[in-house]
Amino acid sequence: SLPPWAHSKGITKNEKFFTLVFNFKKVLYLYILKCSDDTLYTGVTNNMNNRLAQHQEGMNPTSYTFKRRPVELLFCEGFSDYKMAYSWEKRIKKWSSKKKWALVKGDWQSLKDYSACQNETHYKRT
Repeated sequence: SLPPWAHSKGITKNEKFFTLVFNFKKVLYLYILKCSDDTLYTGVTNNMNNRLAQHQEGMNPTSYTFKRRPVELLFCEGFSDYKMAYSWEKRIKKWSSKKKWALVKGDWQSLKDYSACQNETHYKRT
């Protein structure tokens, strides 16, 4: 089955259509993969199809995903602004897996809840 974000972008199971959608514009794609050990990997690429194939083939034995194959593409978002794409990648890599899963599922309320400050001294906790 397709990930939830694919349906909202009009992507079908037709592989040719999927390839056309992702190669049509020159943009960077921020993506989240689910690894075989259920961990999540976040990255940025300019060619989603090639990058996913590289992860699946295990091109680099020292990479995070090498020993965690196969991987599954859960989320992909295109950015026309390179600085913004890399900024979001850096930000999302610091998120908890719960917060990443909320993003993948499009669960905006949980994403908001997981983003709230959890410190004991936070004003909402006193």
